Amino acid sequence: MPRNTLVLLAVDLVLVLLAGWLAFWLRFNFDIPAEFNRLAWLASPWCLAGYAAGLTLARVYRQVWSYIGLPELRQLAAGIMLGGLLTAAAVLMLRLPSFPRSVLLLQPLIALVLLGAARAGWRTFAEHRTIGQGSGRRLVIVGSLQDASDALRALKGSQQWQPVGIVTPVAAEVGRSIQNVRVLGQTAAIAEICESTKAEAALVASPPGSVQRREALMSAAGSHIALLTMPRPDEWLKTEAAGPRKIELEDLLGRTAVQLDEAGLAELLSGQTVLVTGAGGSIGSELCRQVARFGVGRLVCVDVSEFAVYQLEQELREAHSQMAGCYYTANVREIDRLRAIAAKHRPAVVLHAAAYKHVPLMEQLNEIEALRTNVLGTLNAARVAGECGASRFVMISTDKAVNPTNVMGSSKRLAELMVQAVAAEYPATQYVSVRFGNVLGSSGSVVPLFSAQIARGGPVTVTHPEIVRYFMTIPEAAQLVLQAGLMGRSGQIFVLDMGEPMKIVELARMLIRLSGKTEQEIPITYTGLRPGEKLYEELLADDETTEPTPHPKLRIAKSSGQQPDIAAVMRWICEAGPAPAGDELRRWLRSHVPEYSPR
Repeated sequence: MPRNTLVLLAVDLVLVLLAGWLAFWLRFNFDIPAEFNRLAWLASPWCLAGYAAGLTLARVYRQVWSYIGLPELRQLAAGIMLGGLLTAAAVLMLRLPSFPRSVLLLQPLIALVLLGAARAGWRTFAEHRTIGQGSGRRLVIVGSLQDASDALRALKGSQQWQPVGIVTPVAAEVGRSIQNVRVLGQTAAIAEICESTKAEAALVASPPGSVQRREALMSAAGSHIALLTMPRPDEWLKTEAAGPRKIELEDLLGRTAVQLDEAGLAELLSGQTVLVTGAGGSIGSELCRQVARFGVGRLVCVDVSEFAVYQLEQELREAHSQMAGCYYTANVREIDRLRAIAAKHRPAVVLHAAAYKHVPLMEQLNEIEALRTNVLGTLNAARVAGECGASRFVMISTDKAVNPTNVMGSSKRLAELMVQAVAAEYPATQYVSVRFGNVLGSSGSVVPLFSAQIARGGPVTVTHPEIVRYFMTIPEAAQLVLQAGLMGRSGQIFVLDMGEPMKIVELARMLIRLSGKTEQEIPITYTGLRPGEKLYEELLADDETTEPTPHPKLRIAKSSGQQPDIAAVMRWICEAGPAPAGDELRRWLRSHVPEYSPR
């Protein structure tokens, strides 16, 4: 037994012995008769043996006194109860004459008080010693008493942070206190409270998805104070995220964690070969990360960008050194190259993320490029998946494919139809398309643009004050793509639950405030809608309905769209030449995507 454990056991047994004498003392009204003194001494060895056995069996000595809490005290109570029962059994078997049985009931109660007090006293001493060594940076906690209680427990023993007050959204909680930290006011007064308490940071403790969290963030963001939040559950696994972290834009979305069918995905991916096109992009690279963690046998990454493939290779080799990774620079528009890659590796799952997605760029000067990559590239990837015997093919689509008003959106809608047509050619492969809206932080999205504009001192440019978009995080999008691929039947189009749409101007305001600036310092200007852009994006076309799936964030779109003639589509695109007339191209697109309405 370790030396420290022996010392703690000795201390506990001294307190147990004291509890026994106090029990006799109370039983006889503070005056123990001489004959009962002898009984107490006779029972003492058995008492020590019984309690030593009880506390040891209850594993009390695995505890660390400096971090004692209710679970440890319950464990201590169980050990003392067991020790009391063993002591009572021993004393009763000895048949000591006239032994007062009330002592056997009083001793465990007194022992619990004495042993519990010793532990509580040591923890108090340890906490005061920690505070004396370094009080840390002053911190205000933003949230209800329940939220603040959870945050305070997480911060216990931290030398980096010192909670100095609580700011609550609940008026009735003002003036109360928890763990000696007082509720100083409501959320609207956070700037004044931080100033009066000289706090260096505000920790937003309200849970993700709550209205209080978003209101707290928006109120605190304008106070020129550092905003922190507790890590998400998945982040606790990372050493660098063990304490409060900086607020990120994703925290404002109020999204709860995606629930995945971990067992089903592991069965689908573990030990298999998975091919990802567009692997160097925002969604493609996240798909690679998510797939890698399910223990794939081989991950084949394909992207047209040499630099993107190089970056992905460096990241995955460091994070998953045991995984067999193959990194190709290839263009999905070249079917022979894709065939050669697929023939060599025989992927069981193909995830197709390669696409042109920037609406204004594809609307003018580059229309034919959208068709060649988004339509022909998708056709090539889908056919290669069928030819090599892949069990599943998943195409990444977009909300802009619904009632499209631009070339990019209509090209993605035509790509969906092409996938459904190919599905009829290869019944052994399950072909699925997945639609979702804008992904926060992805390349070409508004977040990097706004962040760069804020860093330059503004202004932040928004096309229209009423423009609205759906948003989700990159990991959330990638995880739902995998889930849809697992659940889907061939030819289905899945629609992701994107939550509530958000005004782009509100997003810009949040970013400005999270940067510690105000709208007076970083103004917002409006530039007008760009070619092909609409105010509102949709996830379902007018002639479509949806049906639920077992997953709460996935629905199936039922479309009446007619499948295209694959050969005719290929012929027109190939014969259109390097620079077809824009009007002619749009007329042809409209003939294949009737819901396409150019603006």
